[in-house]
Amino acid sequence: MGNKQGGEGINQLTQVLQNRMRWMSEQPQVLDFGVIQPDMSLLTNKFPVPIPQSDYMVCRQLTLGPTNNILAKTQDIGLPHSGSHLHKVHGPVGEATGPAPDPPVPSARAAGGDTSDGLHQHHVLIPEKLRHIEPGDRVLVAWVGDDACVIDLILPATEV
Repeated sequence: MGNKQGGEGINQLTQVLQNRMRWMSEQPQVLDFGVIQPDMSLLTNKFPVPIPQSDYMVCRQLTLGPTNNILAKTQDIGLPHSGSHLHKVHGPVGEATGPAPDPPVPSARAAGGDTSDGLHQHHVLIPEKLRHIEPGDRVLVAWVGDDACVIDLILPATEV
């Protein structure tokens, strides 16, 4: 009698596993890995035919630009898009007493250099880990129906 109950349990487990495997094989894969090819086409694990750059999408953060391009720069209040400003040294009551000394600035305007009147800019540059996609990059791809969308760059865990 014990063997009969054990057999029924194994049969039920087998049916559950078979149903689950059938269901999984019918579900489309949503996430995938890919590689950006030399011509900027996308080659994914799921779809091993290069997808031309014009036929896939990328998330907005992957369009910021190459490393060391300017991501953002300062601006003086009231002077939109100027990027220039002065640092003020404040006295005991919080009143401005004049420009504050700045640390040495890299070459002129290249990284927000000083001018003769003390106006200068601060530039925030795009770091390597936020750059746009390039040939050879491993990427995470989300499939939305038949459309591929590159979500982000995939880096080795050793870079954490």
